[in-house]
This record gives sequence, structure tokens and C-alpha cells, in this order.
Amino acid sequence: MEIKKLASAGTMESSDAYVEIEPGTDGVEIQLDSVVMAQFGEDILTVVRQVLGDLGVEKAKVRVVDRGALDCVIRARVETAVLRGKGEA
Repeated sequence: MEIKKLASAGTMESSDAYVEIEPGTDGVEIQLDSVVMAQFGEDILTVVRQVLGDLGVEKAKVRVVDRGALDCVIRARVETAVLRGKGEA
């Protein structure tokens, strides 16, 4: 799946996540800023990579600002941003 434009999903509210995605050139680059980075940073990155992989995203720049969101919220935000980025939502 090709990301064609800059897109985002989510908010900066507590217990939510803000995800921004844009076209990339060299694989998938993920930048994560999280209030629970020390405890769950790797888990969050794994969830983001899994969703991107499931959707077939191979080239993108992704920025995630997490404010304590559950995995299901992070998945939904990443999926929505991807669909918006490819022009489907």
C-alpha cells in the first residue's frame, strides 16, 4: 500500500494517541513520543509495525505521540491515518 499524502488521526488528549503518516522513501521510519516510553515503548512500536505490516505499508514516515493509549486505540489511530494517507478515508 502506498501512502500518497500527509494524514493524521487521533488527539493529544490523555489516554489517546496522535498518529501522523506521510510518504517515505526508505522503508518505514517510526518516531515515537510517549508518556510511558520507559515501560511500554517497545510494545507500542511493535503494535505500530504490526498494523503497518498488516496493511502492506512498506514506505512511510510515521510519528506517534502517545498519551497512555491502549493497544486497541493505537491500532485504530494507525489504521485510520494509513487509510487517510492513501486517500481512502
